Amino acid sequence: MQDKGAPTGAILQRDKKTYAIVPRTPVGLVTPDVLEALARVGRKFEIPIMKITSGQRIALVGLEKDQVDEVWADLKMDVGPAVGLCVHYIQACPGTEVCKFGLRDSLGFGLELEELFVGKALPAKMKVGVSGCTMCCAESYVRDIGLIGKRKGWTMVVGGNASGRPRIADVLAEELTRAEATELVGRFIEYYRENSNKRSRSSMLLKKVGIDAVKSAIL
Repeated sequence: MQDKGAPTGAILQRDKKTYAIVPRTPVGLVTPDVLEALARVGRKFEIPIMKITSGQRIALVGLEKDQVDEVWADLKMDVGPAVGLCVHYIQACPGTEVCKFGLRDSLGFGLELEELFVGKALPAKMKVGVSGCTMCCAESYVRDIGLIGKRKGWTMVVGGNASGRPRIADVLAEELTRAEATELVGRFIEYYRENSNKRSRSSMLLKKVGIDAVKSAIL
């Protein structure tokens, strides 16, 4: 949840005076125009920290309150959800676009899921990882929802977590087409939304009900 009184898309920092913002860069893809815009505001506003995040985004940290709106206006980029109770981001590896190990189009699939689900309101934050092969470079097994590309289709796992209480995700379904996986992601998100307590991540729900209960409800 955004701090009360904070400017749009801004996160109050530990000094209780400065803010961070996280522009949206779907599946970590950037263009020369995006990089130039980030560099331009970094110089113009003398931003002290520009940090690549685990969600494949670039956080701009150390802004004064009265700078935030002007930075957004200069960037002309959307806000990347970072603290709200919603789907925060879709993380994806290069997949078949460029990687010699890729078995599935993780970038294309990730962009599709980003468009469909990022920002969707939920009981707690949710993170999604889409990996184009079993090397799992998008950390799919420690995400709330993970997709792993295999020769016979997509494997979908749920309930992973990489934070203070790490948890390896459970396998929900295998050998899915992209359309089937997309539909199942939507069904799981709705199941989680309807059955989880506020601020309780999907990993806690899976610990409570077990993967078999989830399978019975949505497969």
